[in-house]
Amino acid sequence: MPERKNIAKNRRAFHDYSIDETFEAGIELTGTEVRSLRESNAQITDTFALVRRGEVWLHGMHIAPYSHGNRANGDPDRKRRLLLHKKQIRYLEQKTKQDGMTLVPLNLYFAPNGLVKVELGLAKGKKNYDKRASMAERDSKREVERALKARVQDR
Repeated sequence: MPERKNIAKNRRAFHDYSIDETFEAGIELTGTEVRSLRESNAQITDTFALVRRGEVWLHGMHIAPYSHGNRANGDPDRKRRLLLHKKQIRYLEQKTKQDGMTLVPLNLYFAPNGLVKVELGLAKGKKNYDKRASMAERDSKREVERALKARVQDR
């Protein structure tokens, strides 16, 4: 199976949210935006998705203008429509109406067929004590791995 080519990753999402489910969505782009993405000119750190009137919209994603583009370059911070099945949109709308659930893009990538895809996460915001607990858990796992690695090297 061919690998997918990552464009941008939202590392902060895993720190700020606990991800319950993930969905793969297409994204509606213009030609110069795709060319700009081929140069890896995208930022999805403060991006979120909303369900409005039966459509899912991505807000806050920045795609830098294409270097060789002219007036065909659009607004780099415009809202972009995500392409999902109706069943998925209805499911996401129902879930996001629940308390504290939100849609966060986790990854932006080129699929093996050359299309741009967004990995959406259905997430719930973490409290500060949750963040500290997950950081402590990660640190303890790292310490255990170091100890095991040192023990294996001593043999």
